[in-house]
Amino acid sequence: MNQILLVTDGGSNVGESPVIAAAQAFADGIVVNVAGVVDEGNIGEHGATEIAEIARAGGGMSRIVTSRQLSQTVQMMTRQTVVGTIRQAVNQELRQLFGVESVAALPPAKRAEVVQVMEDLGETSDLRVALLIDASASMKPKLAAVAEAIRDLTLSLQARAGQSSVAVFHFPGDSDREPCVMDCSWTDQAARIEALFGRLRMRGTTPTGPALARVTEFFRETCGKIMSEPVQPSAPNRRDDTDGVRSDYVV
Repeated sequence: MNQILLVTDGGSNVGESPVIAAAQAFADGIVVNVAGVVDEGNIGEHGATEIAEIARAGGGMSRIVTSRQLSQTVQMMTRQTVVGTIRQAVNQELRQLFGVESVAALPPAKRAEVVQVMEDLGETSDLRVALLIDASASMKPKLAAVAEAIRDLTLSLQARAGQSSVAVFHFPGDSDREPCVMDCSWTDQAARIEALFGRLRMRGTTPTGPALARVTEFFRETCGKIMSEPVQPSAPNRRDDTDGVRSDYVV
């Protein structure tokens, strides 16, 4: 199961429509969830509408939350997307095999059996979540909350029985020719994620559409090529020791 989880605080203003990009991702089998982060004031009517439309086009869900609510919301959306994906697949099979529309239409004994299978699948199915972080200037005060949310999500995914992997991107990139940057490829190690945020440079524009398109392309390129690493004892970092993540951020 493949997901993009977009964390942003406002409307896009550069490049292609993020709604069209989200629809393309969903056509490729990738669900797009969106967490809109707002602390003071509000996210604006345009921003709130766009966030809802991106999630709708991407087959996912959207939430407008404060920084304090972000970690819980990210985990909730990831979990509910897994449950929803499994439910849709099971309901489709039930229609084909038994001519019923949903699990609720089954006899009680059979319903309990199917529900147990769905719960087991939710814990054992492979899951890939690509986190796409809005690093525009207005997100700077919320970066600590974003880092905490991603760390908590990675730790919670490690508790699943199935293989769970996370990749991290941010946008905009370091130049106009680079609307989105991959910070970390697929990994199941929380320590790699935590190293990303201390030196992230925040910039002004918000190319959400091109960023979504880039992450969708990444799924096409790497689907099935997930990197799992044993935890190594910590050691002092050398100057050129990047631990597989970008090291050329500017404060």
